[in-house]
Amino acid sequence: MRNLRDFITIRQAADLIGVSPATLRNWDRSGKLKAVRNPMNRYRLYRPEDIAVFLAGVIRSEAMETRRREKRRHVAAPRHRKRVQP
Repeated sequence: MRNLRDFITIRQAADLIGVSPATLRNWDRSGKLKAVRNPMNRYRLYRPEDIAVFLAGVIRSEAMETRRREKRRHVAAPRHRKRVQP
């Protein structure tokens, strides 16, 4: 394990991401964002570079979703012609 100063606490990671520590615990259990455990007390610790990679992925997926929405908005809906009675 690297030096403990190379890691951030669950509270610090939660503040960086903008979620609660409970959310980070759930993400750790599900594998969405894995934590490293402190060998002495088993507290969850996070590598700053893992947080950066995670946030880059979130930003990338949000940008892709925005592009999809924009494409859908610009696709013209089919126009229905009114029937003219003879």
